[in-house]
Amino acid sequence: MSPRSHLAKPPDMFARDWEWSELTAFAADEGPEATMAVVSGRRRQGKSFLLDSLARAAGGFYFCAYEATEAESLRRIGEELGQYSGSLAPMRFDRWEQAVDALLALGKERPVPVVIDEFPYLARATASLPSILQVAYGPRRPERLESRTRMLLCGSSLSFMGRLLSGTSPLRGRAGMELVLQPLDFRQAAAFWGIDDPRLALLVHSVVGGTPAYRREFVRDDTPAGPADFDAWVCRTALSPSSPLYREARYLLADESDLRDRALYHSVLAALASGNATAGRIAACLERPVSDITHPLTVLQDCGLVRKEADAFRRNRSVYRVGEPLIAFDHAISRPRLPLLDRGMAEQVWRSSRPRFLSAVVGPHFEQICREWVAHFAAPETFGGMPIDVTYGTVPDQAGRTSHEIDVVVRGAVGQDSGVLLSLGEAKWDQVMGVGHLERLRRAATLLDGRGVDVSAVRLACYSGAGFTEELRDAGARGEVVLVDLRRLYGGE
Repeated sequence: MSPRSHLAKPPDMFARDWEWSELTAFAADEGPEATMAVVSGRRRQGKSFLLDSLARAAGGFYFCAYEATEAESLRRIGEELGQYSGSLAPMRFDRWEQAVDALLALGKERPVPVVIDEFPYLARATASLPSILQVAYGPRRPERLESRTRMLLCGSSLSFMGRLLSGTSPLRGRAGMELVLQPLDFRQAAAFWGIDDPRLALLVHSVVGGTPAYRREFVRDDTPAGPADFDAWVCRTALSPSSPLYREARYLLADESDLRDRALYHSVLAALASGNATAGRIAACLERPVSDITHPLTVLQDCGLVRKEADAFRRNRSVYRVGEPLIAFDHAISRPRLPLLDRGMAEQVWRSSRPRFLSAVVGPHFEQICREWVAHFAAPETFGGMPIDVTYGTVPDQAGRTSHEIDVVVRGAVGQDSGVLLSLGEAKWDQVMGVGHLERLRRAATLLDGRGVDVSAVRLACYSGAGFTEELRDAGARGEVVLVDLRRLYGGE
């Protein structure tokens, strides 16, 4: 690939520096042949804005598909290609083979980015379209060898886009880049929402996550004026029938064509939001055999709406967690009270549901934020090595007839050794943590040592949204425990 392009990022584009760098480098690649990239990500993350900006900056062609017949889509792309090329009349295509060759012809003189947005709509109307592209991008095909078109296929259906380059897909091996546009991380989200208070930032992130569109299009820049305004903000946005945010969680499932029995998928998510984290507990909650929920869980993972995490110390045991904050909020708070919310009783519902929000939504979300902090923001010296794998773990305690849930288990690299156990951590959103929490971590480390796990490099850590006792702070000053509060999570000292 050619050296990095110097196309300036648009001034109204927030963050996305790395994504812009990768896309502009792909678009400006001076290589002699046509190339292809696949860009995916859930709806509302800013994919269309990013790719449209790329096409404008590089003088490329941008086409956004919508649900239509093959004939209508061919007519539309012909019209837009004619306008782009300065033709007096629209181009006419009877088959996609002709349209794809016309797109390849755009790159005869220079590298030209060609964006096909919402590609799944086209492929659903023309099932053979991936195969048509496979043939068009054949290794020795003259139309490809003589073109420097940089084609970017984009889509919001993660399950569909994920299959586009995998397994026996016709396009496997044809793409030179695959980019998944993720939501903003929790620090970027706080800056995007203009929230300086870390506690308020985490509460807002527990509702809307890092999806950019939720601030601009969905709540029209209505941000909490301060911590005291958070409750009222929830009532006038996520719990208000007049707000687009109110129904968005239900529409997220509608974006995925692979979800046939949507009622079952909603029930699986509701079970997860209620604290049923294993396949067995989800099945029991739904009064169904485990075999009935295996496929829905797999599809929800492919969609990015559920994530699966393996126990750090019991690799045959995994838990499932809701991967989208708004869905966790909706299933824990909104769906159980929809009849009341539809009648405009947001304040009454929130008053009775707020304790559940803090325990069932914010608590687990805080634990995940702590894991993300370790993985992406903690300096290597924090835990004595570079974190590689950050998850949770369960340590059985036979003598105490219990088990210890470890919220943040860190493995990493120390020198030439990788996979070293670096840290055991506990996260409490609403508790002032004290030496009792530290003693529990010490007990877990002792148990692991007794099982033959190397704990020589382990650093114990306490993560709290409410603070620490003086005694625990003294232990931190002596180097006995790493203390992480909200200010540290959000980049403060």
